[in-house]
Amino acid sequence: MAQAMVIQGRKITDGEIALIRDLMAEHRDWGRTRLSEELCRCWNWCNAQGRMKDMAARTLLLKLERRGCIELPPRQRPSTNQFRNRQVSLAEPAAEPIRGSLKDLQPLSTSLVTPRSEELRLFKGLLGRYHYLGHRNTVGENLRYLIRDRHGRHVACALFGSAAWKCADRDVFLGWDRPTRERNLQGLTNNTRFLIPGWVQVPHLASHVLGLIARRIRDDWQAKYAHPVHALETFVDRSRFRGTCYRAANWIHLGATQGRTRNDRDRRIQAPVKDVYLYPLIPDFRRELCA
Repeated sequence: MAQAMVIQGRKITDGEIALIRDLMAEHRDWGRTRLSEELCRCWNWCNAQGRMKDMAARTLLLKLERRGCIELPPRQRPSTNQFRNRQVSLAEPAAEPIRGSLKDLQPLSTSLVTPRSEELRLFKGLLGRYHYLGHRNTVGENLRYLIRDRHGRHVACALFGSAAWKCADRDVFLGWDRPTRERNLQGLTNNTRFLIPGWVQVPHLASHVLGLIARRIRDDWQAKYAHPVHALETFVDRSRFRGTCYRAANWIHLGATQGRTRNDRDRRIQAPVKDVYLYPLIPDFRRELCA
């Protein structure tokens, strides 16, 4: 490998690949889970709360294998992702149409979705059935929100996860060079899914929900991951949407993507062009993200 690669936010050198190969050679009875956990220990790869980032390590190993750098041991059991990512049936049927004005629904309640809860099943079901991108298992830091109206009816859901590794317009706007981006990317989170179900037809609801989440997500992130986020980002497929709710919620339109994917190193993969939006959570967001 002539040049170090950056995978899952880590710079991977020839020496680190040699370490992985040595671990596999010395411990042929290890499965992929044990190998990823040992890598975290060797690299002291933990999150802000001191928990090993073993899922990130497992994804890193898979990417190295796809690039031909290593050959992982056979799976000892079927991958759980196929079960996590399959469509989940709704815990409740689609409701009667909800129409009217926003004030008829207020006050809205915004709740965090916790693991292994009935709300998580509902959350996955809503996205899996009604969001055009569906629902997939989320790796890395993330928060899920369900929003109810004053009558307890579910009117929206939103998922925030890892920020995009690179985005030219965003990085220029923030003043990020590559080392600064790699160092501070965890201070940014991406709104990867946002859904108002089709039976909910209430003007201004979407922008109002975005505002409710923006007012609490920094504290929620701090409570869960022991560090805050300083800004939100999202990418809007311009062939499907105009980004009206983000503009109405005062998100900043930064530009558009180039219609490529993160794996398009040869510039051959065509992807939908997406508008790039960013929402600062604090006045001095640039100082925090460029520290």
